[in-house]
Amino acid sequence: MINQNYINNQWCDAVSKKRFDVINPFTEELIESVPQSGTEDVQKAVEASREAWKEWRFIAGGDMRDMLREVAVKSRKHSEELATIMTAEMGKPLIENTDEVEWIASCFEYYSELGRDQIGRVVAPTQDKQMSIVVYEPYGVVGCIVPWNYPLLLAAWKIAPAIAVGNTCVVKPSELSPLSILRWMETCFDHFPPGVVNVLTGYGQETGEPIVTSKGTNVIAFTGSVETGTRIATLAAEQLKKTHLELGGNDALIVCSDVDVEVAARGAFWAATLNCGQVCTSAERIYVEKPVAKDFIDAVVSQAEEVELGNPMGSTTDIGPMVSSEQRDKIESKIANAKDQGAKLMTGGNRPTQFTKGYFLEPTVLTNMDSSMEMMQKESFGPVVPIQTVSSFEEAIKLADESDYGLGCSLYTNDLEKAFTAAREVKAGSFWINDPLTDNEAAPFGGMRKSGGGRELGIEGLNEFREAKHILIDYKVRQKDYWFPYDLDKGRKT
Repeated sequence: MINQNYINNQWCDAVSKKRFDVINPFTEELIESVPQSGTEDVQKAVEASREAWKEWRFIAGGDMRDMLREVAVKSRKHSEELATIMTAEMGKPLIENTDEVEWIASCFEYYSELGRDQIGRVVAPTQDKQMSIVVYEPYGVVGCIVPWNYPLLLAAWKIAPAIAVGNTCVVKPSELSPLSILRWMETCFDHFPPGVVNVLTGYGQETGEPIVTSKGTNVIAFTGSVETGTRIATLAAEQLKKTHLELGGNDALIVCSDVDVEVAARGAFWAATLNCGQVCTSAERIYVEKPVAKDFIDAVVSQAEEVELGNPMGSTTDIGPMVSSEQRDKIESKIANAKDQGAKLMTGGNRPTQFTKGYFLEPTVLTNMDSSMEMMQKESFGPVVPIQTVSSFEEAIKLADESDYGLGCSLYTNDLEKAFTAAREVKAGSFWINDPLTDNEAAPFGGMRKSGGGRELGIEGLNEFREAKHILIDYKVRQKDYWFPYDLDKGRKT
């Protein structure tokens, strides 16, 4: 298994020779060790990227298209292997990681065409014999800092549009899930010119901060916590450097009384516990109208007690372990705090007794929730379904919109007026009606409020990595009547 940094299409250790371990969250055993990169390693990667950018920014559209398409082809070819590595290093079930590989292939296919489709526009001139052209140019080197929960997908959402418009990349995967990206580089990026995409492993402060503060990086694209995103924005602001931040959420899911309760319960439970609840857009606040609340809660509890926990490599496993003992400790503390504040535990909340190893936590259903509770105010990031009963649709909308976050929101209803009223009133970057958490690479994804700024996917995602230049051409060399010397009595010269 590859266990080195990828710089300028070469594999190398950190200058310091320091390494750290990657642990399997199901077995709690060592998988591999990888370099703990520092400032010198970042400098090498950034220099390689800047050198590659000199030619990559001028790559012909057809050549760029073919290279991005090849990533899609190779990713599908190595799908089983890549999915297996992701499952081993972060505990998400194999079936979900197989889906993830397909999504990254689709992303690269999409941007292979979009990247060469719109490179500028012609604007109507203000004078005769003139032409105004707007062209889009790459920024330069993009620093991509990627989280552990979707290690390849959230890297692809940054790398594909960035390189499609002529940027080069320095990528830092999470210290919890670096192995899949390293193998992805080895199997799917070897046809790129040296330095176009580079990968450095390491911990945030030692590796991530030098990427942010380097004078050689022009854009920082980050997915992660509000706290880290704030730190990145502060550091980048000192150089007036562009940032592209997706900072998680505390997404609401509203259940109206006019829907099939069983369908809504299954959808809500899946949206709350997919990938053990470790999804930025997880449904973390459920608001259900009182007439269907009891039936809805009963159905969700039934789901929680029937779902299969186990080996994430298993063919029938629905939910695997959490990514680390630290993450499990955090969510256990949040559950305890909610109970102390008056929440009622309906099921789950414990470490399952059938496993002697692994960072497992039972899917947890909490009721008697109140919007003032900490769990309803901040991101949870665990397999928890907190349910608050509301007296009306209007109350649900009000509560859903009362948040510091604004990444996504979901709604179950058969009432078209309710659907579009909620979509208009709740401030969120994505709004799902009767189908939570579904993405479309042709549509933008990103947050409002503290959930970040900028968009991934769609044409909007492409525009995050290029800037506009206006070129004005006067194709008749002539004297202008607005030049010096001025003469107010005679007016403008002709």
